[in-house]
Amino acid sequence: MIRRTTGLAAITASLGAVVLLAAGCGGGGGSSPATQGAGSRGPITYVQGKDNSGVARPMIDRWNAAHPNEKVTFKEQAEAADAQHDDLVQHFQAKDANYDVVDVDVVWTAEFAAKGWLQPLKGDYALDTSKMIPATVKAATYNGTLYAAPKTSDGGMLYYRKDLVPTPPKTWDEMMGMCSIAKQHQMDCYAGQFFKYEGLTVNASEAINTAGGQIVKDDGKTPAVDSPESAKGLSLLADAYKNGNIPQQAITYKEEESRHSFQDGKLLFLRNWPYVFNLASTDASSQVKDKFAVAPLPGLTGPGASSLGGHNSAMSSYSGHKATAYDFLKFLVNDENERWYATQGSLAPSLTALYDDQTLVSKLAYLPVLKISIQNAVPRPVTPFYPAVTKAIEDNAYAAIKGDKTVQQALKDMQAAIQAAGS
Repeated sequence: MIRRTTGLAAITASLGAVVLLAAGCGGGGGSSPATQGAGSRGPITYVQGKDNSGVARPMIDRWNAAHPNEKVTFKEQAEAADAQHDDLVQHFQAKDANYDVVDVDVVWTAEFAAKGWLQPLKGDYALDTSKMIPATVKAATYNGTLYAAPKTSDGGMLYYRKDLVPTPPKTWDEMMGMCSIAKQHQMDCYAGQFFKYEGLTVNASEAINTAGGQIVKDDGKTPAVDSPESAKGLSLLADAYKNGNIPQQAITYKEEESRHSFQDGKLLFLRNWPYVFNLASTDASSQVKDKFAVAPLPGLTGPGASSLGGHNSAMSSYSGHKATAYDFLKFLVNDENERWYATQGSLAPSLTALYDDQTLVSKLAYLPVLKISIQNAVPRPVTPFYPAVTKAIEDNAYAAIKGDKTVQQALKDMQAAIQAAGS
């Protein structure tokens, strides 16, 4: 999800047409036909990005076998997140009644809801979220209203070489102190994702939130990032890059570049998502099989604040068969399917109890650590102006880490850009 528009006019245009990721409120802009298709049943369409894990089709087949008069057609989108987002925007703007239930990245929910494109999940469409991880529910909520069903989650974890570091660091300072071990073995010490793209928003947000900072206030519009706490957090990354604990080449790292560095045995500590666990364990080329483990991201005094990842499922306001769409939405997040996401797709479930299920833990050893990560997670800014906000974070965090701006100046510029986006 790479956005490259500048200026208020471009921001406004991107929000109206081809933006990238964001998240939601209802009835904020344009018509929101909340009663369209109410009570109506019939065939519906489920829209989701490329099904790389092969979990969607078998699940839909199960639904269709049980609901022959309310069959679901699967519309598979492209693999790239920005293409998925733009496809949804196009069909929402056209008030397409055939996009009934849609899969949305957690950071799209507010944008889509603010435009009136998502059906509020209240009243006849209320959803029981009491068994779900609170952070996932928060990411599906905008202006106090739930607009999507938390389907799968995600949280950052610290991968480390257990053969070289028997006990993982619990704090950032402790981890930085262990960089001497990396030097002894001619390795790089620590890397995350620091290229100028959405991954940098994730990493910078984690550093800022871990230090007690905040990017935007709870209203989703007022910037709050220019603070001593934010400066302390962003300085963790800038200082580590300056002194070499984060290697120079890490400024080019996205998820895959950083994974390969760790798997090739060149990196002592890696911040990345759970998908790395299986690949580092099974890839024929992995140099770290049986040599690594995972731990919570280190914070200042204990676990740090991961950025929350994952996907939600939502009902389109324009669906012509909302009764069926609502039942299918509940089906997507039931216990059976949440287990299916975990075991078949290595996707983090949204149901709290599954992280302590010993059958699942025996298959997915990282689940207890991931539970800590998600419980301490902070959603990226929940704002209808997300594309402009994330660009402000990317641009200025990148400049601060590279040393092109001081941390203080970067945060002032970040604050100003977010202010302009919401005005």
